[in-house]
Amino acid sequence: MCTFSSISLIFLLAIFKFDGLHSADTTIWGPGLDPLIVLPARYFYVQYDQEKFNIADFNVLISGKTKNGNNCRVWTNILDRKDASFIVRYKLYEICYEFRILVENKKTLKKYWNYFDQGPIYPDECDCSKVSIDTWLSNTKCRTNIEQINNDLNQFKNVNFQTVFGKMAKFYSQHPHSTSVCHYVVKNNLIFRKCYGEYTGFKMFMDNLLLSLNRKVFLPDLEFFVNLGDWPLSSPKELFPLFSWCGSNYSVDIVMPTYDITESALENMGRVTLDMLSVQGNIEKPWSQKIEKGFWMGRDSSKHRLNLVELSKKNSDILNASITNFFFYKELKEKYGPGKKPISFFKFFDYKYLLNIDGTVAAYRFPYLLVGDSLIFKQESEYYEHFYSELIPWVHYVPVKRHLDDLLDLIDIMMSDDKTARKISLNGQKYAREHLAPHNILGYYLLLFQNYSKFLTSVEVRPNMDAVISTPNSPNQIPCQCEPEPDLP
Repeated sequence: MCTFSSISLIFLLAIFKFDGLHSADTTIWGPGLDPLIVLPARYFYVQYDQEKFNIADFNVLISGKTKNGNNCRVWTNILDRKDASFIVRYKLYEICYEFRILVENKKTLKKYWNYFDQGPIYPDECDCSKVSIDTWLSNTKCRTNIEQINNDLNQFKNVNFQTVFGKMAKFYSQHPHSTSVCHYVVKNNLIFRKCYGEYTGFKMFMDNLLLSLNRKVFLPDLEFFVNLGDWPLSSPKELFPLFSWCGSNYSVDIVMPTYDITESALENMGRVTLDMLSVQGNIEKPWSQKIEKGFWMGRDSSKHRLNLVELSKKNSDILNASITNFFFYKELKEKYGPGKKPISFFKFFDYKYLLNIDGTVAAYRFPYLLVGDSLIFKQESEYYEHFYSELIPWVHYVPVKRHLDDLLDLIDIMMSDDKTARKISLNGQKYAREHLAPHNILGYYLLLFQNYSKFLTSVEVRPNMDAVISTPNSPNQIPCQCEPEPDLP
């Protein structure tokens, strides 16, 4: 009986450790429950089976000891999603031992979660606990089959850089003032690059991504070009294997998550602007109290946005749209301006209907709009981000014609059918919560790189490439003394 109980306990702990906990009134899940899964900021979710649950009614304690026995520096942040669910995220600033996660209901004093790991538990900055890509995807429960990746890569039977490198370098260096690309090589877990073009500052996003991934997993040998601009560049005529942050109906670029949501995933809890988790915890008005108008605010980076502002001026009873900064159409400032003072993105969700309108390409705010709790009206577009093909019009968002001809009618329809409007808004939110969280973004890259590597016939570090290495972020950079890996049986 004693032996059976011990085995049962070990089995239950294994289930809780990787799958979270589900009881009659509480569900706890997410990658942060297993702190051995290294993320820039670890996080998990707590859902109470009640209509409302006050953030003050439960307690979260995340703690550990340093090797010297001092308390670990752990920053914990709780985000209230206003639907009786919460995001608990935490960031380590030291290597921790005797690591503990405790979630407790203050009303009942019931401990719903009490995790303990002897450690070491490493901060994200430490290059100490690499695993295979398959293991990382499995541990985080990320998908291992994504149709967009398959479609992008299946254009190529193979990629021979001994043949294609010279062509791509020549082609993309012809217009250095308007086109900038970087050639990257990952070889034996070392990263190298050479950039072409005058404006290459956005290489920092790919540098940071590769360095972050390389601390977590054993990357395969890779060789690829990255488009540093917004516009897709690879044409069906050339069929170059070019990685881009945005795709279009007229190009064949291999699409990655945008640099914006990539930075959101990498800088989580350290980013001044938006991230996919903080949006969820900073929405003030419930659905029933939202302003029943369409809302948009942003830069003048397309004529469609100017037309929207003009439409708003004539229909201010159901539409509030304004330009914050005139850059592309300064000569039209008098007609469409003056520029409005920007408001916090979180205040957008005071409105029931939010508009997603293209700028120079796809509007990269779309993921952040979806993960909130307003209804999204999305303009038809030739441009797309990595996840657009998985969204269904009238299920996840309301589709709007390219020239916005039907926008006012659609707002009227949704105003008269609040039940359907709410259902669509929640469907979009559910998709974004489940597929666009930080670990999903990193998982997309890992699956993309893993599958792409199978198409490469060779990988070569070429002359004049610069090594991409980590540099200290601050004088107080985390010291990383890796413990020896345990011997496997």
